[in-house]
Amino acid sequence: MTVVAGGAAAARPQLIRAINEQVLLEHIRRSGPVSRTELAALTGLSKPTVSAALASIERGGLVHASGQRTGVPGPAARLYDVRPEAGFVLGLDVGREFLRGAVADLRGTVRCRLSVRTKAVREMARVQELADLAKTLLDEAGITASQLTQTVIGSPGVYDPKRDTLTLTGRLSGWDSPAVLPALRERFGPALMIENDVDAAALAERVHGHGRDVDSFAFVSVGTGIGMGLVLDGKLRHGFHGVAGEISYLPFTEGSGSDARDARKRGSFDASASAAAVVRAARRAGVRGATSAAKVFAAAARGDVIAAAVVTEEALLVAKAVCSVIAVVDPELIVLGGGIGQAPGFLDAVVEQLRLLSPVMPEVKMSVLAADTVVAGCIAAGLDRAWQHLLGRIAQPAPA
Repeated sequence: MTVVAGGAAAARPQLIRAINEQVLLEHIRRSGPVSRTELAALTGLSKPTVSAALASIERGGLVHASGQRTGVPGPAARLYDVRPEAGFVLGLDVGREFLRGAVADLRGTVRCRLSVRTKAVREMARVQELADLAKTLLDEAGITASQLTQTVIGSPGVYDPKRDTLTLTGRLSGWDSPAVLPALRERFGPALMIENDVDAAALAERVHGHGRDVDSFAFVSVGTGIGMGLVLDGKLRHGFHGVAGEISYLPFTEGSGSDARDARKRGSFDASASAAAVVRAARRAGVRGATSAAKVFAAAARGDVIAAAVVTEEALLVAKAVCSVIAVVDPELIVLGGGIGQAPGFLDAVVEQLRLLSPVMPEVKMSVLAADTVVAGCIAAGLDRAWQHLLGRIAQPAPA
């Protein structure tokens, strides 16, 4: 082994500089715009060290001087913030009826967003629709694909690394085909991230919704499908096999809208409590015009006694699932989302049932986030990954 004299000693100052720059970037990301003096106080670094590190990351195009702070004693302080154009994130949501997407800069500001109704019947056509949506978004944002730092797709299902496919993809026909992921990587690059759609919604709730104020919460989505995103100690939990939150497979079969064939495909609880199950229960009970869960809920709100009984049963089923979550992980907060979870009056109905079942009562709130929740979560996940990439780039040694 050949040892270059002074190699370790020469590398040490470079490593220290890289660490200082990473620390400053993290503080600017969280607290910006900030001044040199504020950064010195936040990090404990000396002002000359802060100035040198700032100059380096400013030359690298990651931060910029964004203005001055006036109106306080002393000279005006120059403020530094993340340079938004230093990176861009593309977030896409694959739904059965709609494809949604957005492009955000490194500061998290959304440059454009779009929702289109899907016409695809086969999985490859859906992949192409996603690629077309991405191109439209990039054109509207005025950037090229080469300027993207990260792309994240929110999708039903769980990634199976052994087979390199998506599994448990619910009602998205053909989306578990082995050809899907290679086709997506071909169009979006090998660094593409796939995030479960309900987990992405939980991330959005963590960043923009009720989850901002707590460390542990469960986001329970009830609608066309059923799922849960679980945040514990501030981190999204996927579980060993990636199926944490797949509550559609809870073995609850007592709903009057349950269907054995549906249960084999998508899980017992999904077959008993999803929107399709609500429609089945209403039709079996004799509710007229029960063509959608929304119409069943509307009939109940108008005073239809039979429809109201269907809604009450749905609330009981959801309360049982939520009670199971409480008994296992005891989160501080439960957030209900999805078309049924956010239906008028449904939260109160679930809480009423939950008080009779649960050993403790966490806060239960309805999500206030809109239909692009999954996209917002994909953007949040993409920004975290983009920052990891940029911080890693700083740590790389300069060419000799």
